[in-house]
Amino acid sequence: MIVIVLMNTYPLLVSEDLVFRSKYAALLSGAAAINTAVTGLDELTEENVGAALTGVEPEGVSRAIVTDPYGRVLYDTREAGNATGYYVFYTELVSALQGSSAVYCVYKEGAFHSSAAQPVLYRNEIIGGVYVYEYDTQQASLLLTLQNNLMTISVGVAVLVLMLSLVFSRQITSRLANLLNAIRGVREGAYNQRAVITGHDEFTQIAGEFNDLVDRLQETEGARRQFVSDASHELKTPLAAIRLLTDSILQNENMEGETLREFVGDIGQEAERLSRITEDLLRLTRLDSGVIEAPSRVAVEAVLGRVEKMIRPVAEEKAVELITICPPGAAVIATEGEVHQILYNLMENAVKYNRRGGYVRVRVEAGAETTVLTVEDNGIGIPTGDLDNVFKRFYRVDKARSRAAGGTGLGLSIVSDTVSRRGGAIRAESLEPCGTRFTVTLPSREGEEDAP
Repeated sequence: MIVIVLMNTYPLLVSEDLVFRSKYAALLSGAAAINTAVTGLDELTEENVGAALTGVEPEGVSRAIVTDPYGRVLYDTREAGNATGYYVFYTELVSALQGSSAVYCVYKEGAFHSSAAQPVLYRNEIIGGVYVYEYDTQQASLLLTLQNNLMTISVGVAVLVLMLSLVFSRQITSRLANLLNAIRGVREGAYNQRAVITGHDEFTQIAGEFNDLVDRLQETEGARRQFVSDASHELKTPLAAIRLLTDSILQNENMEGETLREFVGDIGQEAERLSRITEDLLRLTRLDSGVIEAPSRVAVEAVLGRVEKMIRPVAEEKAVELITICPPGAAVIATEGEVHQILYNLMENAVKYNRRGGYVRVRVEAGAETTVLTVEDNGIGIPTGDLDNVFKRFYRVDKARSRAAGGTGLGLSIVSDTVSRRGGAIRAESLEPCGTRFTVTLPSREGEEDAP
């Protein structure tokens, strides 16, 4: 609308201004021609003015008037309604009789009305005035034609813009409606909902980003449901065992003391297992929430020494040789609890799933940017097809054997998440002829780890 208004005003205003300028120049030139013809007369009368202007026909002038100093008309070119002998007091003529030239031009009623006046001087005294007038319909007609053409173009442009606006608005509205429907579907829990928008514009990019987000939400929801299902199953198993054992005790009034102690001991083991599962779930919840402690430089040797003291009795019980190699200056950027958790989980698994007479070797290699922790054993090993899944929550290579060893299926997942949060990496590989090696890489300098 602003463009259309400008189209219908600015060109017309510029055209009018150009016409006014040309009129001013033409009228002043016509008035000057008449003024020059009567210049030299010491007094203006009807006779000498008429004689002086005989044959003088200035161009672009519809009417010319010459008056004496008091405004009485001495000469008038108009035939009908001739004003000779009458007094006239046009505004421009009054200004001229007072000594100032004046020009006036206006467009009205389909014509340009232009007038100009100049004083007639003799020895620096005003002896009369010259007034010229023009009534021009030709240029006014051209201006009116221009105005009509601009109006026609404006109407055409307005109709075209309206049609294009309707088309574009329908396209935009339909795309937005498609996207909104998809958003509402996802909000209601339909994670299979997708926004189908074709093209190569920003709406298509938004739809693509939305679909990627929904894919991640669907994966997260699937993982959450699987996690809840697995957690419920893992919690249900020790609870069912505790309930079975307690029911057996309650139903057997004459149970022997040794059998009773055995049942109570089994209940304690199941309760301890339940406690470990709960603690591991709490650790995973803290990791998932993203609220973790600020890291610092942790000396690996001291933490490894404490973990070794805790694991060695279990290793000696299974006749597993425990070997640790760590340079004094080795350090990582993490928390002491995290380093302890990583080493304890990896070393405990290596001992628990080892064979009698086996070994567990822990090696720490300190570098300028990273520190590498390696835990390897010659135990039962992990099938190659399961290496990519051992870090998933509740995943077990051998479920029966893992439960018998007291595992929760969460230890390696906790280790993997902890290492990832600190900007590190963990890798599992099978050894020949048997055994497994876990390699953990953690940053050893400030700024290398991910922000908490």
